[in-house]
Amino acid sequence: MQYLLLIYENEAQAANRGQAGMATMMSEYRTFTQGIIQGGQFKAGDALQPSSTATTVKVRDGKTLTTDGPFAETREQLGGYYLIEAKNLDEAIVIAARVPTAKYGSIEVRPVMVFN
Repeated sequence: MQYLLLIYENEAQAANRGQAGMATMMSEYRTFTQGIIQGGQFKAGDALQPSSTATTVKVRDGKTLTTDGPFAETREQLGGYYLIEAKNLDEAIVIAARVPTAKYGSIEVRPVMVFN
C-alpha cells in the first residue's frame, strides 16, 4: 500500500538553523532517502519552496479566486513529502519516525486512495 508522508515544520525556526544546521539536516535527509530507496519503499519525494511562494486556488460561483500563500495559517508549514510503499500503517509509521524533521516538526502519514 502507498502512503504519503507530509513533512511539516516551522519555517521561521528552520531559517534560524544557519548554514551548519542546514548542512547537517540535508546530510540526514540524504541518508534517510538512500535508506528507503535501498529498502524498496521509496516511490517519490520532493522538498517544497517556502509557503510564501504558495498560491491557493478556489472556484466559487464559477469564478477562479487566487490568494497568495497557503490555505491555512498554522505554526508548522508543509515543507515536502515522500510517497512510500509500506505493508501497512504500522510500517509506514516506523518509516515516518525516521524522517529527520520528525525530531522537531511533524510527519503526517496518509494512505493513498486507490480507485478501481
